[in-house]
Amino acid sequence: MYDQILSETKDSMKKAVEHFEKEVKGLRSGRATPAMVENIRVEYYGSKMPLNQVASISVPDPRSIVVKPFDVNSIKEIEKAIQISEVGITPQNDGKIIRLQVPMFSEEQRHKLVAHVKDLAEQSRVSLRNVRRDNIKAAETAKKDSQLTEDDLKSIKDEIQDILKENEKNIDKVLDDKSKEIMEL
Repeated sequence: MYDQILSETKDSMKKAVEHFEKEVKGLRSGRATPAMVENIRVEYYGSKMPLNQVASISVPDPRSIVVKPFDVNSIKEIEKAIQISEVGITPQNDGKIIRLQVPMFSEEQRHKLVAHVKDLAEQSRVSLRNVRRDNIKAAETAKKDSQLTEDDLKSIKDEIQDILKENEKNIDKVLDDKSKEIMEL
């Protein structure tokens, strides 16, 4: 039971950190990255598919993204999907490839984006704390059911707290890296 609770704690907290990383990765920071557009859903032969499965995405310079469809006939659908997405960039279609020019952010926009990233980080920390709470409750229930001893309960609480601190550091590192990336442009 002891190992099961710790394993569940690690897995759940890891997923929360990965979710935060994925959300932050997709944010437009003023620097072009494939992650900005790779998950845009494109209507392709009657089904919705991620853009990275119907086209190659490259970043020739820090201000532009080039999308080259595997099937040239799908270029209109890709262009339409990019236009209606929340990316906020107007695609330029030349018939074979689509170019996306990433605009510069003003200082005020960068500060707002950093604040948004901080909010996302705090939401992730709350998720981690909820995982801690739930798993400590599970350990206390296991102690009541005589599956854990008093010493096991104390040490599992300490280990869960250590796992929480480690994952909070991971969130802080991602937050710091993204904030620097946003502010350096």
